[in-house]
Amino acid sequence: MSQAEQPSRRTVLAAAVAAAVAGGPTPTAAAAPASPADAGGTDTGEAGWSAPARSVDHRAWTSYADWRAGAAEGTRAVPGVRPGVVIAAPLGSVDYRDPHTGTTAAWEYATWTSPARVLAVPATEVIASWNASTPAGTWLQVELKGTYSDGTDTPWYVMGRWATGDQDVRRTSVDGQTDGRSAVWTDTLAVDDASTGLRLAAFRLRLTLYRRPGVQATPTVWRLGATGSDVPDRFTVPASVPGLARELIVPRYSQEIHRGRYPEYDNGGEAWCSPTSSQMIVEYWGGRLTPEQLAWVDPAYSDPQVCHAARSTYDYQYGGCGNWPFNAAYAATFPDLQGVVTRLGSLTDLETLIAAGIPAMTSQSFLKEELTGAGYGTSGHLMTVIGFTGQGDVIANDPFSVDDSAVRRVYRRREFENIWLRTKRYNAGGKVASGTGGVCYVYFPARPSARRRAALTAVGIPV
Repeated sequence: MSQAEQPSRRTVLAAAVAAAVAGGPTPTAAAAPASPADAGGTDTGEAGWSAPARSVDHRAWTSYADWRAGAAEGTRAVPGVRPGVVIAAPLGSVDYRDPHTGTTAAWEYATWTSPARVLAVPATEVIASWNASTPAGTWLQVELKGTYSDGTDTPWYVMGRWATGDQDVRRTSVDGQTDGRSAVWTDTLAVDDASTGLRLAAFRLRLTLYRRPGVQATPTVWRLGATGSDVPDRFTVPASVPGLARELIVPRYSQEIHRGRYPEYDNGGEAWCSPTSSQMIVEYWGGRLTPEQLAWVDPAYSDPQVCHAARSTYDYQYGGCGNWPFNAAYAATFPDLQGVVTRLGSLTDLETLIAAGIPAMTSQSFLKEELTGAGYGTSGHLMTVIGFTGQGDVIANDPFSVDDSAVRRVYRRREFENIWLRTKRYNAGGKVASGTGGVCYVYFPARPSARRRAALTAVGIPV
């Protein structure tokens, strides 16, 4: 998220917000465990104004050749149907003190560092995302180093410490990382003051793979990438022309039936929009959890898979389930799924995905009166776009619903595209606040069909 939007991840919805509408460690310490698609164009608004080009560039490493091109220290590339990178021979061991459990343990480690990737559009924000497997006794860290437009570099910023489960280490973002010109806000590296013209022109990513000494298991990373964007400040966006009428059959889950469940994972309800939306799309693609995986959930609770998704995306530093890359990584723990975090440029992009059978999750902020039929206002909320009506209106599975049967909604096209794509808005107090500028999660098969591959490529997602 952007710096200005950072507090909005753990949004308060429904009655409390509707009523309001009506009336870490330092970067050096954070790195201790480690060893030594363009959707641009000129936006012309309805009132005749012009804004700078909206630009997004998503780059990723996914192929065997990609993994071979990186600098491997104790890791190796593995070929096959789903190429990746694994530990080959650890470089040594390092002690890591988990800040959320207070325990210190020794971990063997190895690293892989990407070549530098020049962004097609110098960026004000960069969001990393990854797809991986971490068997018991293993975990990984993702770091990013940016090169500024003046040729200088950022430090190595930790973008996430992640594991599939939470038994070995606690999944976490890292607060307090800054060099005085940019900073990490939960999961997004942002230039502090875009008005200076400073941009991130290129980046490298570094993986550090960990395992317990004596354990032969290894993390496997199949996809590693980042989205750079320079979205202009704007309160409104141009109206798009409807181009598709199709609805995908996606499972419907309500976050609200979980209100008050599992306070240790942020208490359900309004806090669980992201994992609830993720679980809908995971199951659309056939992802299922076993009884063994769900055995920890209270048997009295309905839709236990949503509880599992919340636990599996919970960021112990952030204190919530809304970490964008953690949700994409969770989706990719299911067989043959990939997940990315990116920004799209228009509802036309979403129509392109829907036409190919690919739903997407969008992040937006709005007042109650700005989205007809929602019945609430929010400073940040995820929902799943599953189709478009014949008039071009958006069909969404909105998890902020009283029960599963009420999840399917139809929202007015013009209203939806504005609340999703804008970067500036007025909050309930009349003050200027930020919008997400088109952030979305996209989950899709590891081996997409030619039609889906073409659609993903068309919206700037390399496969």
